[in-house]
Amino acid sequence: MDNRAIARILREIADLLEIKDANPFKIRAYRNGADIAANHPHELNTLDEAGLREIPGIGKDLATRIREVAESGDAAFHRELVAEFPPTILDLLHLQGVGPKTVAMLYRELAVRTIDDLEAAAKDGRVRSLRGMGPKKEALILKALEERKRFAGRHLLPDAHDAAAALVGYLRERAPDAVVEPVGSLRRGCDTCGDLDLLASGAPPGLMDQFVEYQQVERVLGHGDTKSSILLEGGFQADLRLVAADSRGAALQYFTGSKGHNIALRDRAIGRGFKLNEYGLFRTTDDVRVAGEREEEIYGALDLDWIPPELRELRGEIEAAEAHALPRLIERADLRGDLHSHTTATDGRDDIRAMADAARAAGLEYLAITDHSQSLAMANGLDERRAADHASRIRAVDAERPGIRLLAGIECDIKPDGTLDLSNGCLAELDLVVASVHSAFNQDRRQMTDRLLRAIEHSHVDILGHPTGRLILRREPYPVDVDAVVDAAARHGVALEINCQVDRLDLNDAHAKLARDRGVRLVISTDAHSRHAFGRLRWGILVARRAWLRPADVLNTLPFDELRASLRRNRP
Repeated sequence: MDNRAIARILREIADLLEIKDANPFKIRAYRNGADIAANHPHELNTLDEAGLREIPGIGKDLATRIREVAESGDAAFHRELVAEFPPTILDLLHLQGVGPKTVAMLYRELAVRTIDDLEAAAKDGRVRSLRGMGPKKEALILKALEERKRFAGRHLLPDAHDAAAALVGYLRERAPDAVVEPVGSLRRGCDTCGDLDLLASGAPPGLMDQFVEYQQVERVLGHGDTKSSILLEGGFQADLRLVAADSRGAALQYFTGSKGHNIALRDRAIGRGFKLNEYGLFRTTDDVRVAGEREEEIYGALDLDWIPPELRELRGEIEAAEAHALPRLIERADLRGDLHSHTTATDGRDDIRAMADAARAAGLEYLAITDHSQSLAMANGLDERRAADHASRIRAVDAERPGIRLLAGIECDIKPDGTLDLSNGCLAELDLVVASVHSAFNQDRRQMTDRLLRAIEHSHVDILGHPTGRLILRREPYPVDVDAVVDAAARHGVALEINCQVDRLDLNDAHAKLARDRGVRLVISTDAHSRHAFGRLRWGILVARRAWLRPADVLNTLPFDELRASLRRNRP
């Protein structure tokens, strides 16, 4: 059981306890435990109870529960809770806007047990009859159900990565001389994945038998000599292909895709007297293979520089490779700081010192603390007095924490009319302002665009946070003219954020590339709400690489003093 699997069970325990209306402190303990497990840099299943209890936030009971899950794959307490409800009840919690309290009401009042039950209750008007629901809530539930159908079969990139990593590790143990690696959309770093595509080069045929015997297999969909397919617990379909070692490069290129990139590369091969497939690059005149063992050989034989997988989307990468003009893409090691994080002053789970120490341990040189402003009441947002006091505390910790610099910032709400949540005087006293939308998502395209443009024009806004408001596989971006927003950011020197929360990754790769092409600087930030969240930077880096970003395109690759000078507020 890896960390994410442990976190899933702890989170389900918390959800089921909340449905039962159990002790809120117990619920919070399990939620905190799930967050720790999901983001911890070390595998919790390798620690004994004493080692687990050394982790802040994990007490005796939680440590015992984690050990039980790590050893058996589940916990008796989890099974007891699940047995109290239909197994389908947890599916309802995956819907946008449907929390445990709503699920409990639907279950008790309307006998809603499944997604289909909920859809029927919403369509015939029974949901709106419940106290505290009404037509608006009913409409939102119907919208969430429609989005669920549209997103069916897709998975978040980190979930796909973890599922693939566990399976690849299992296969490598059983075929240590083979090369086993993920391909397809996962290798290209797409923000969602469907099937998990794996490639094993130089593996013995018996690896196929071991593949279908993997402990997480729910059903075997196909079992052949060179390709097999399985359905895993959690809904992933995984496909494994075996190829000869001397065809690894060709197969790696072929099964990585994308489809458009592969078609263009195959046409280029034909135009030069070759044929290209998963076995190699062959001369058409005598069928002699000229390349195939390494990907670089394939591209080189076609007079191209090797193209990083993240760029293989037919967005000009082949022309750039031919002209030797591919960018040196940003890497995680290029990032020096994080410009968006939260503490216990609002809805974060760790204090300033803990966040500073965790950022330093993650290899960062600086961190902006940007807690919420007052409009976000559910997050205990800061009013002007509290914001000033919080800034003083941040600066005091900055003075005492060697090895990392802190910026006293804020994530300031953009109100529906485009004004900001705090006064100019308050914002002017801070080191950095991230302006973000957290409400009124139902505005039309013109209203939302005007709202963002007005915020960008504000002289104290340095960064526009999660600019399109999407929640991947849960909520579509709000309607907005991204072209107009990018152009305004370029005019006013405002940076646009790539938010690394795994269900945001906002801006997406296409919008981030548009911003780069128009001279807008970007930032890659975690939006961390706990000290365990700085590992998310890897996902933002993948978005940036797919957007063709170089280190120079990203503000937080700069040293601290240069970063400060480059913020909009500090430019002449």
